[in-house]
Amino acid sequence: MTEDEFDAFYAAAFPRLTGQLYAFTGDHGEAQDVVQEAFVRAWDRRKSFLADSAPEAWIRTVAVRLAVSRWRRAKRRLELMRRHPPPEPVPGPGPEHAALVAALRQLPQAQRLAIVLHHLCDLSVEQVASETGAPVGTVKARLSRGRAALAKQLGTDEAEEPVRKEGGRVGRSHRG
Repeated sequence: MTEDEFDAFYAAAFPRLTGQLYAFTGDHGEAQDVVQEAFVRAWDRRKSFLADSAPEAWIRTVAVRLAVSRWRRAKRRLELMRRHPPPEPVPGPGPEHAALVAALRQLPQAQRLAIVLHHLCDLSVEQVASETGAPVGTVKARLSRGRAALAKQLGTDEAEEPVRKEGGRVGRSHRG
């Protein structure tokens, strides 16, 4: 089948097949989608397509199978959702978290990464050094500078500085 013959076949059969699949699916958009997909598959084999004794029947059969397949997938998805409903929505970050993220964005990338890895991911200074490829002394300097910049941006007491306690938890120490 030449491209012109295929185009003529498409123009004549598409509306008719869409109407038939609409009656089958009950959804005009779905009918158009499956008929269109069936024509795409026919296009891929158009050179041998004329050899089929009933090309419109072939398109219709493919479109019906596509519609049934989509229906089955939708049904399975619905069954899964009934058995495993989506999790409850998680509230968004509070204003303190948003302020912290905004302040972190103002830091140079190396300081920001050191702060996040050390204080939010609970990595030791040595682990941060290993992960970033920076010497331990450099990581300590980045943490110190980053904390000072954050304290200034967030308007917190610069004398209050996060420190790592036993067990990897972050706490506060007050310089005196």
